[in-house]
Amino acid sequence: MLRPLLTALILAAAPAAAQNTTFGGMRADISAPVEVAADNLSVNQADGSAVFTGNVVIGQGEMRLSADRVTVVYAQGGQSRIRSLDAQGNVTLVSGADAAEAKAATYDVETGNVTLTGDVVLTQGGNVLTGDTMQVNLASGTAQVQGRVRSVLQPGRN
Repeated sequence: MLRPLLTALILAAAPAAAQNTTFGGMRADISAPVEVAADNLSVNQADGSAVFTGNVVIGQGEMRLSADRVTVVYAQGGQSRIRSLDAQGNVTLVSGADAAEAKAATYDVETGNVTLTGDVVLTQGGNVLTGDTMQVNLASGTAQVQGRVRSVLQPGRN
């Protein structure tokens, strides 16, 4: 689904610029439970982390994040509350009809902010936006792309 802000993007490259856009057909419910599925799990009681590897898929409400490896960092006081998720390798973030790919991502579960880094590609329908990093706020559905931002817009779409 194309967003009005996205239509304001320019077609040429914008070196070292930042571009605001929207992300996701609907806002993600950041208070919903976080579900993790993977082929393997390794838990480190000493540092309060868990590492999921192999076909990792994380779901929270309508949001899905997949990666090769995800480290779960728990808040102080044990494994009852997740502080952040650090994803590495073949990262894909999907919300509604929008999808973003990157080399890595960090999801701050408490704030609902996801930062994708490394060759970020955002697709919204036939439109594509690329950059070095993208910060997504799942609560508001907004995103900002930074670093050699490029966009390709399909004419005649709403």
